[in-house]
Amino acid sequence: MNITWTENGEEGQAAWRSESGWPAPKKVVPADDTMNADTAYRLALEGTGLLWRGDFQNARQLLQALVRRIEHKGGRARRAKAAARPATPTEQFHRHRLAQLQRARLLAMLLIPFDGDYTIPLRRAPDVKEACTEAYGAGGAPFVASLRELLGVIGAHEWRRKGVFIPVLDERIHPWYGVFSPVRGEYVELVAQAPLPAGAALAFDIGAGTGVLSAVLAHRGLQGVIATDMDERALGCARANVERLGLQGQVEVIKADLFPQGRANLVVCNPPWLPGKPSSSIEYAVYDPDSRMLRGFLAGLKEHLLDGGEGWLILSDLAEHLGLRSREQLLGWIADAGLAVAGRHDIRPVHPKASDPDDPLAAARMAEVTSLWRLGVVK
Repeated sequence: MNITWTENGEEGQAAWRSESGWPAPKKVVPADDTMNADTAYRLALEGTGLLWRGDFQNARQLLQALVRRIEHKGGRARRAKAAARPATPTEQFHRHRLAQLQRARLLAMLLIPFDGDYTIPLRRAPDVKEACTEAYGAGGAPFVASLRELLGVIGAHEWRRKGVFIPVLDERIHPWYGVFSPVRGEYVELVAQAPLPAGAALAFDIGAGTGVLSAVLAHRGLQGVIATDMDERALGCARANVERLGLQGQVEVIKADLFPQGRANLVVCNPPWLPGKPSSSIEYAVYDPDSRMLRGFLAGLKEHLLDGGEGWLILSDLAEHLGLRSREQLLGWIADAGLAVAGRHDIRPVHPKASDPDDPLAAARMAEVTSLWRLGVVK
């Protein structure tokens, strides 16, 4: 898909790129350092893309000015709604999601041009060739993308370079762009501490992502771990982390929709915790449309466990506190799959949002518990 604009009396055209899946703006106008934030905000609200021609660092400042205007408007709207009638947790969640989408769409209107080799032809523009190559692959034709997406690419590059320290491994896991970073360490702790099934030798890690749980299982002495995922970036990321940690002899990473062939003593799954529609590739690690992955894991687990084996389901109860899924519904899916709960290990999150009273979903986050459900086959 291409975008077009008129500049100095001539029509310009370039390919449109959006990893979040946003459609190209229908109208695009050139913008530079002379455009003030109020004008930019008005045009963005109208759905007009602003193709930046000025100083790159000034574009970053303009983006921050747009953020401040969005937050000011959003704060007034929240106060007005709170005064009218207290919202239920489910209403709060849907309002929050809508506000997130509106914010993301508006901020995506500030556009940056790229040459085919990922050079940005703007004053004081950073060298982003390595970061873009990691995210997009080899260069090609010139294109246009939002500044907000570019900042995400740069941030992901830094995460990939520095890595995330995992205490139970005493090593770093290096996430790739578009692959969920294991910054919430409580679910890793659960997998590191839960008692292994007797005689466990082989494990499946369903939806491996960065491969962090596969690495933890190998670190605990599992002779073999088969990690699965469907996302190409996740597969590459998991393989790179396994190799970096020297675990190639224990961990095999394969492309599969949920389960690999065969049976194992232990099958681990950390599905997205909230039922809902993702709005970008990275959100597939958070939102599970119609609980597809969760229900698919439970429905297929029985056929992939060896005698005496266990399935470990790592799941937050945030969805329950938001009214998106009930505990009874989850237990019903477990029972319908011919499974029984052999035990459960709980831990409270310690990430900043869990104790932030100003978070839109504060009440639900403060009540949240992450659990490792140990599931066995009903005899």
